[in-house]
Amino acid sequence: MADTMPQSEGTPGTAVEATRETLTYGGNAANNSQIHRRDGAMTNADARAPRTVVPIESSLLIAEAFDQAQVTELRHSVTSCAHAAGLGGQRLDDFVLAVNELITNAVRHGGGQGSLRLWRRAGEVVCEVADHGGGISARRLDDHSRPAPDTAGGWGLWLARELSDRMEVQTGEAGTTVRISAAVASPEHAGRRPTE
Repeated sequence: MADTMPQSEGTPGTAVEATRETLTYGGNAANNSQIHRRDGAMTNADARAPRTVVPIESSLLIAEAFDQAQVTELRHSVTSCAHAAGLGGQRLDDFVLAVNELITNAVRHGGGQGSLRLWRRAGEVVCEVADHGGGISARRLDDHSRPAPDTAGGWGLWLARELSDRMEVQTGEAGTTVRISAAVASPEHAGRRPTE
């Protein structure tokens, strides 16, 4: 089953759909996916493909709303669940840091609160963070360069992209949803980044 970002409620051609952008980035170990234009919106999904958030065979580990007061506790929960799902060592540390950047961005730039869902599916751990902010500009999404060392902000999306195997972003006026994933190494490959 293809795994794609959820569509917002609305019919094709509505203002909600016309302002949505979906971009898929390959992290260190993934191939970049193609981006297609449909009805003024970018998406990496086939127009007729059913849109799902979590495939039926997935194992949901966390589904929780958060605000600034829950960030630390949520990060600890993500660490425990991702470890139990098979991530370990540097892979676990990288994934948790990427998730932390996304939840911090949701609090700072996405209206002060958000929601997080973490699940395991065949061979990987996936985390999705959503907020109700004003969206991310196309310029910001298209900029994959490392921020300057003396830059105070702008590191969150870059770090999340670099520290995960795959990152998808759906953004628009109604908010942003970012999904990252990390492959779970088989026991004989534990401690090594997967290669493609």
